[in-house]
Amino acid sequence: MKSIPLTDLLNQSLAALPAGVAEQGIAIAYSGGLDSSALLHALHASGKHNPHAFHIHHGLSPNADAWQAHCAAECARLGISYAARKVSLQADGKGTEASARKARYAALGSLCKEHGVSLLLTAHHQDDQAETVLLQLLRGAGPAGLSGMDAFNHAPELLQNETLLLARPLLQASRAQLEAYVREHAIAHIEDESNSDPRYARNALRHGVMPLLAASFPGFQERFARSASHAQSAQRLLTELAEADLQAILQGDSIDLTALAALSKDRRANVLRHWFAVRQIRIPSAAWLAEMQDQALTAREDANLKVSHPDCEVRRHRGRLHLAPKLRELEGTREDQFDDKPGQHFRWSGEASMPFPAYGGTLHFDKAEEGLDPAWLRDQLLTIEFRRGGERLKPAHNRPTRNLKHHYQALGVPAWERERSPVVSIPGQVLFAAGIGMDCHKMTLGTGDRIVFRWQAE
Repeated sequence: MKSIPLTDLLNQSLAALPAGVAEQGIAIAYSGGLDSSALLHALHASGKHNPHAFHIHHGLSPNADAWQAHCAAECARLGISYAARKVSLQADGKGTEASARKARYAALGSLCKEHGVSLLLTAHHQDDQAETVLLQLLRGAGPAGLSGMDAFNHAPELLQNETLLLARPLLQASRAQLEAYVREHAIAHIEDESNSDPRYARNALRHGVMPLLAASFPGFQERFARSASHAQSAQRLLTELAEADLQAILQGDSIDLTALAALSKDRRANVLRHWFAVRQIRIPSAAWLAEMQDQALTAREDANLKVSHPDCEVRRHRGRLHLAPKLRELEGTREDQFDDKPGQHFRWSGEASMPFPAYGGTLHFDKAEEGLDPAWLRDQLLTIEFRRGGERLKPAHNRPTRNLKHHYQALGVPAWERERSPVVSIPGQVLFAAGIGMDCHKMTLGTGDRIVFRWQAE
């Protein structure tokens, strides 16, 4: 097959990027394989850009050192600025392939930041796009997944770089065209033995399924790419609708459940997925999202709803849906504390603050004109604990004494915040409740030397 003018394709792709971005520093993700080698040489041959080449050393192959040396030598031969970064993979339960990808892109984002690069090019091509669409189809993905890869996009979470633009200028080129270009120009490249390992999903498709498709449906890659383009268009419309719906039902950081319930089932799912994306929380599965909606919309008004997500907790409070942070378990919440160890006893000796890790924060002792007498306070054995129920507090002399639950309800404090709001007391008397304030019974006026408590959660 006659090679195509990749330099022309590159120039067209770069010209379609946001104005000026290609002039602010370009880098190529250069593995040394056939695809990235073709991209590197084509960009160099265009003569219009002075790119950096960044190589990531995963250490997974016994040949990794040789690949790095090859890349360094090739860049030196071409006079291209080169940098390499060695990464260690973290065991996160998502598999070697996913861990390597995460580490690779984070390292590439870091290298771009260090070298002042605003545009990172990868050598993904039409066959890669076809594989991506097919993989997403096999996973049961919706329009977002079936959209495949964009020609360019920002991916701050993946790249750990807020300003970097990620572009794929070879998406319209087939692998066969890249192979022809490499042969014609005698470009040296490495062969990663892992690319033939069928244990990886992409390799299973590449070597087992794609050849059969090519034999029966020649040129299927281009048609898959066209389908991905249609899915991208549909996803853009869904995003526009979700943005409008979210603006209509969002109140602060929470969603009005009455307004959400008024939407159709499909629009509810669409706007909730968009809400998760806006909050930079992993998009949940369709089944999880349906179950969460059912619980949120049908739970009793007084129910302390909590639906757990790997990144957050979905809560309901006063007709609104909240995405609350997923907090670590605190020792002070353990049920066995109510047996022979009720809370944590302590004495105050004049400190400005005291940390209480078991209760998730720090207790501050601030000076005020009205508060607790410091001399009296030093003599008290104080207890900090989470409320057990039945505690009462009088916030001011002209206000009634009520239980803490009533105060929290009046103040609109959500149930999940009350659960982590500690109480400081002496035997028979609450002195302070986080989220409410001081009890007035022991408060006296002074000359600015009285003490009031203030809780700061971690």
